[in-house]
Amino acid sequence: MNVLAIDQGTSATKALVLGPGNEVLGSAEEPVQPRSTADGGVEQDPEELYRSVVGAGTTALAGARAPVHAMALANQGETVLAWDRASGRPLTPAIVWQDRRSAGICQRLSGSAGRLAAITGLPLDPYFAAPKMTWLRENLTAEGVVTTTDAWLLARLGTGFVTDAATASRTLLLDLEAGDWSAEACDAFGIDPAGLPTVRDCAGVIGETTAFGPPLPVAGLAVDQQAALLAEHCFSAGEAKCTYGTGAFLLATTGPRPVRSTAGLSASVAWRLGGSLTYCLDGQVYTAGAAVRWLADLGLVPGAEGLDAAAASVPDSGGALFVPALAGLGAPHWRPDARGAFLGLGLGITRAHLARAVAEGIAASVALLAASVAADTGAPLGRLRADGGLTRSRLLVQAQADLLQAPVEVSRSQDATALGVAALARLGTGEHTDLAGAVGPAEVAWAAEPAITADRAAERLAVYDRAVQAVLAAPGAAPR
Repeated sequence: MNVLAIDQGTSATKALVLGPGNEVLGSAEEPVQPRSTADGGVEQDPEELYRSVVGAGTTALAGARAPVHAMALANQGETVLAWDRASGRPLTPAIVWQDRRSAGICQRLSGSAGRLAAITGLPLDPYFAAPKMTWLRENLTAEGVVTTTDAWLLARLGTGFVTDAATASRTLLLDLEAGDWSAEACDAFGIDPAGLPTVRDCAGVIGETTAFGPPLPVAGLAVDQQAALLAEHCFSAGEAKCTYGTGAFLLATTGPRPVRSTAGLSASVAWRLGGSLTYCLDGQVYTAGAAVRWLADLGLVPGAEGLDAAAASVPDSGGALFVPALAGLGAPHWRPDARGAFLGLGLGITRAHLARAVAEGIAASVALLAASVAADTGAPLGRLRADGGLTRSRLLVQAQADLLQAPVEVSRSQDATALGVAALARLGTGEHTDLAGAVGPAEVAWAAEPAITADRAAERLAVYDRAVQAVLAAPGAAPR
């Protein structure tokens, strides 16, 4: 069975036509342009998102020159918009997951944070969808419905008013154990649950679309990071992956019961199949690839592909440290007011040192997330599966293995999200009945083994953690 798998991301929409063995029969990518505002906003044009989905999908199909039997869609997760259900017309820009303007909503609801975490598994933070939904209602429009972008895209594609359980678990509105909308959480944010889409399994035919030609069943749905977790064969409790894209996103599968984090992570639905829920813990570094692009925009490196070359002339960072909090700090600190910083600078620091410090700062941030996973699950990660564009940096991957004191296995495919939702479509149409068969073999391009001692890794992480604490104590990042 051939599947059209579409990954609608923050900076691009990618479409792949995948054959029965995950061979790429056709592919296309269309960029999308988030725009930042002076008050901490990050927005996208919803129509651009829709055009990119149809455009990339149409081009991939044309390149494949083969029949396609199902479609799958992965989405950004926490990005929201208001839209008119009757016409499908967007009423607002899409408010992107990086948008921080709902920080005031979170402050106002801080007294409910504990209860909301108990219901939803998520900390109260502007990263998640519900605070942005409330901010949108209070500042932009009271008309239409407010949903995550997947529900709007699916409606525009003609498949009904639905979302999947994994995406819904990223809103702060889903009862994590029941797998459906929580009336109590919705009430806290002033959201009418009757105006929210139906929560469906991640695998199963939800309808058909004619946006690409003849009717095509839509059979696989997931938020992007959970789709990648599936593609990386993290089926069992304790298995983890990190996707190094615009941000860096570490997810660890925890099994059929949610693990409530005591170490600053969020608990989410990994996937729902046949009504049965599988859960994961997750944490995020908001700016990974975005931090490298920022460095490139300053002229310090030629681009993400040139990170290693820029740092190759020096053996270490020369004592320079970088905290990649350019859009605030996520897990485990949850401080949207924090700002990025270089520390440890001296007259001998060069561009090469700064490039290395950025790579090492991203790796250290992910290592701290892994330590939180270990604290919650009682065991350190035995390995980390890695995907995303930044895994082209061998320097970054090696730094990650060093700090984790565990192997980091880099996926051969840089399209884990698309592979994951394609697997869900294969399950949803009944072509496969088991996860491993639907996903196919996990292909590792290369692996990095730790090259420093555990004591040295702990020392480096302690130094980095002190840098983070300095950022948190800096003016402009006062405690909430």
